[in-house]
Amino acid sequence: MSEKSFTLFQLNELIKEKINQSFPSSFWVKAEISEFRENANGHCYLELIEKESDNDRIIAKMKANIWSYTYKMLKPYFETATGQRLCSGLKVLVAVTVEFHEVYGISLVIKDIEPTYTLGDMTRRRMQIINQLRDEGVIDMNKELEIPVVSQRIAIISSSTAAGYGDFIDQLKKNSGNYHFYCKLFPAVMQGDQTESSIIAALDKIYRYYEDFDVVVIIRGGGATADLTAFDNYNLAYYCTQFPLPIITGIGHQRDETILDLVANMSLKTPTAVAEKLIGMMEEFDDYLQNAKATIINISENYIQEQKQDIDRISKDITQSANKILFQQKNELNLLG
Repeated sequence: MSEKSFTLFQLNELIKEKINQSFPSSFWVKAEISEFRENANGHCYLELIEKESDNDRIIAKMKANIWSYTYKMLKPYFETATGQRLCSGLKVLVAVTVEFHEVYGISLVIKDIEPTYTLGDMTRRRMQIINQLRDEGVIDMNKELEIPVVSQRIAIISSSTAAGYGDFIDQLKKNSGNYHFYCKLFPAVMQGDQTESSIIAALDKIYRYYEDFDVVVIIRGGGATADLTAFDNYNLAYYCTQFPLPIITGIGHQRDETILDLVANMSLKTPTAVAEKLIGMMEEFDDYLQNAKATIINISENYIQEQKQDIDRISKDITQSANKILFQQKNELNLLG
């Protein structure tokens, strides 16, 4: 048996001492967030990973955390700079210290984050998705569908509690032309990790009855720019390009268009703007009908007037001819008498 032995705690204390000596200060690390959890106490717990560049095989993994006093500052700073919430799947550049706990083992403590690194990766991924949709020849497929001039049967994808949905319905109901719209809500989550699957599930339901609708409207109210990243998604965008009905988006933002906006048949800034567009199309068609009605009436009146003049002329000719014949016949009778 070895002369020197350690208790487990003593060994862990020695490991902790060596780690503190080897990593005395913070340093920057590039990684991808694979797990992300905000705790009720304000702390944030993550798992960081690194994958091989040419495939998705994980070659490194480490637990990490952001203590609440740091997280309160880093979270709004990151979201404001990137328009993106911290979440799984993001690539980040973080300043960390290495810590070893006798019970919980080794982990990284995040002290700072560089948003421009994530922003650059987000831009790169966004362009990759757009280029992929272009290369596949599908990016404009939904735009090639013709929106019916009279679009009264509307399938709506939105959250039932969203203010934007309420604004949309109110705008349609209170239109000055008293046009009637048939609206059917297909509820979906409009922010967060479930957005993609939730909207696709709603589109699946609409597809079963797509012949009963003229258009699909995807709307949400305003909100943080960070809530919109779910709409920069390949699967959702591709699904919309294949949909048999024209899709109109109004997802409540003033920033550059999302990929969903890019592939939609028509993209407007807000739910209210979508409602105004649908009402405007009805007004244009109504104006067209009124103009057509006026034109038909005018043509009919002119035709009737022309026909009346023709009838009057024919009647006059017939009268003159009849009088002439009667006069001739009267003269002949007089000669015979």
